Amino acid sequence: MITFAFSSIAEEKVLKDQNTEFSVYTGMFDFSDDGKKSTLIGFQHQNENLNRDTFLGNLSPITGFLITADNAGYIYTGVQAQYKLGALNLTPSFTPGIYHEGDGKDLGHLIEFKSELQISLDLSKTSELGFSYNHISNASLGDKNPGANSYMFNFFKNF
Repeated sequence: MITFAFSSIAEEKVLKDQNTEFSVYTGMFDFSDDGKKSTLIGFQHQNENLNRDTFLGNLSPITGFLITADNAGYIYTGVQAQYKLGALNLTPSFTPGIYHEGDGKDLGHLIEFKSELQISLDLSKTSELGFSYNHISNASLGDKNPGANSYMFNFFKNF
């Protein structure tokens, strides 16, 4: 997966309310199911003005959606954290959402939960290269819970 992140960098306090990041990404949906794996494209929004420092670190709300080549779709909102270890960034996230199978994989329920971990490396002050893995599951809300595993290669660029 290649991810392009576009963010407006605020100039001091004048444009502080425009500190927003948009990400467009593509990758492989459910790589572990040969019968239902599919390419995907997605969009994600993060407003850094809404970040909060907690005992878990700095948490940020995120909202987004993805659609697969099989017309399956997932719209979500949740939270992510970012932990910096020098030039290495660990970004776990949890996003509940609504899933529509289209002609894709039946995940067993309308309500699904996406857990993701991204590991990225700072290439410069404005770009990162990384890898992410996520799992979408209904936590046994439905009669069946097959889940979907996806992995992506990410490239972020701030403008």
